[in-house]
Amino acid sequence: MDLSFFERLSKAIAVQFGDNCEVAVHDLKSGDLEHTIALIENGHVTHRKQGDGPSRVVLEALKSEDPKALKDSAGYLMRTHDGRILKCATIYIRDENGVPEGVFSINYDVTELLMAERAVSSLLHHREEEKKTPERIPLSVNELLDDLIEQSVQLVGKPVAMMNKEDKIKAIAFLNKAGAFLITRSGDKVSKYFGISKYTLYSYIDAKDSIQD
Repeated sequence: MDLSFFERLSKAIAVQFGDNCEVAVHDLKSGDLEHTIALIENGHVTHRKQGDGPSRVVLEALKSEDPKALKDSAGYLMRTHDGRILKCATIYIRDENGVPEGVFSINYDVTELLMAERAVSSLLHHREEEKKTPERIPLSVNELLDDLIEQSVQLVGKPVAMMNKEDKIKAIAFLNKAGAFLITRSGDKVSKYFGISKYTLYSYIDAKDSIQD
């Protein structure tokens, strides 16, 4: 993947929209899952730097059975570790065959704009509408795995101590689909978290097709 154009494009976007706008490019072909960020502008927005690891969308791209079917997305919200809210866009960089070889992402810090919106909203409405909590941007693959495990528990809707076999299969199917098992030694952490053996974990992964979405 030729980064020269994307480096110029990233700098232009970052300058155009200012210090609150982070632009990053992930390399999907490097073969190094823990260091996918090939270039980044205004990394202070998410506290990341060149050489840092993937976001969830990068794992999904690497895990996808049909990479050509992956769709760009824009206007979704994420959050940083210090609670700042980002409005994000993800665009897949594709090779001549249409297969993604990189991810171009724009993350704009809208925290102050949202605070202003809430201030105005409180004057105009009796109560603020409930909003979905934005997903966190991880700083490492281990943190990403922790977030995915937390999301799998939320999907099932009950703590691990109350899960039966079918619940655990559903949770592990989610992790597998999200690409969690691409992360080094993730099997050890997941099996320990759900209180099952590595052998049982692999059998649950094989059983995922029996669980309906």
